Amino acid sequence: MTTDKTSTAVVNPEAAQGADTVVDPRLLVREQGLGGYLTEFKRKMRGGDLGSIPVIIGLIIICVVFQSLNSEFLSAKNISDIAVTMVATGMMAVGIIFVLLLGEIDLSVGSVSGVSGAVVAVLSVTHGMNEWLAILVAIVSGAVIGAIHGFFFARIGAPAFAVTLAGLLFWLGFMLQLLGDTGTINLDSDGVVGSLTTYYFSDVAAAYSLAAVAVIAYFLSAFLDTRRREAAGIPSRPLVDIVIRTVVLTVFAFGAAFMFNQYRGLPLALVLFLIVLVGTDFVLRRTSYGRKIFALGGSVEASRRAGINVTAIRVSVFAIAGTFAAIGGLFWASKIAAANQGSGAGDLLMNVIAAAVIGGTSLFGGRGRTWNALLGVMVIVSIQYGLALEGIATPINYMITGAVLLITVVIDSITRKTQKTAGRA
Repeated sequence: MTTDKTSTAVVNPEAAQGADTVVDPRLLVREQGLGGYLTEFKRKMRGGDLGSIPVIIGLIIICVVFQSLNSEFLSAKNISDIAVTMVATGMMAVGIIFVLLLGEIDLSVGSVSGVSGAVVAVLSVTHGMNEWLAILVAIVSGAVIGAIHGFFFARIGAPAFAVTLAGLLFWLGFMLQLLGDTGTINLDSDGVVGSLTTYYFSDVAAAYSLAAVAVIAYFLSAFLDTRRREAAGIPSRPLVDIVIRTVVLTVFAFGAAFMFNQYRGLPLALVLFLIVLVGTDFVLRRTSYGRKIFALGGSVEASRRAGINVTAIRVSVFAIAGTFAAIGGLFWASKIAAANQGSGAGDLLMNVIAAAVIGGTSLFGGRGRTWNALLGVMVIVSIQYGLALEGIATPINYMITGAVLLITVVIDSITRKTQKTAGRA
């Protein structure tokens, strides 16, 4: 029996009898053409490897249902508003995904986001500090807070749930203390923070240029990766596969650009969010640091024996979560042009966690991508806007979001059981 490091295919038919054979999909496509996709899709379904399929189907259903109820749902204005609103929660969900990949949880991100907004408001408005410097202090503060949580978890051994629950309460009180008796500090809507959610690139070329850059970058990345794999004798995707994927991306990218240009143009907030998603996805999938995070999510003991500094990785991951919580807090402060006592409260924490999980990140660790934050937050914010257009009360919104989250968690649990049965977990 022979195997290679990039394919887990079993070539001994007797050994494979009665079990699902795990085959590199690129090998299937190369040998069977595009028909190999059907075979690979069936294998994934039997093995419980659903990927992003459920959330994509969910998004399609959401769009169809709400558009049928109200023709304004897919209007340029509503799509643009959804894109801007989802960024704050999405930024925080990116940080939560890093923690979830370890199989842990961070309950403090809502309060940390509130602290971030309060720090910026107090320093820049009350004390007259340069706004850029105030923003830097706020973000660094989030990283330090996250590192403190990580220290108690990784070094002291306290459960992450308990540590971050204590952090939720402590930093909420700290935020209220910073804001003082008034409880609200208004921000300059034309300042740096205020512009995060109010600035649009009105030139139509901006949206189309970003779409073109995204398409070209994807094609070149996929094409060069295929060339490297072919040179190394490793199974790779054929050119026709890359072209089809590029065409699909082109349709979505330029379709979105067209819609944005029908309203106010390309939102700055969305551009920053996409940059963060590309950067963090690269870190997780293309660096040794990212591979160590996935390794810890799979098995802490195995990672320790492999020489990974478990404590350092854990502390750094919670610092990352704190950093993105602070960044998300800046976007929330920009959205309401103020820092107030309600910052980071309400359903924010639940929406952040729900966005990560609904998008496809496993609560059990070891599986997920930062792009899951985009998919998950699109589901949540789309539901919120769709219900708002129909004038449906907030309690119904909570119940529907909770139901969607429960369904996602159930699917995740069933998927893990199916993968164990198939011998893949």
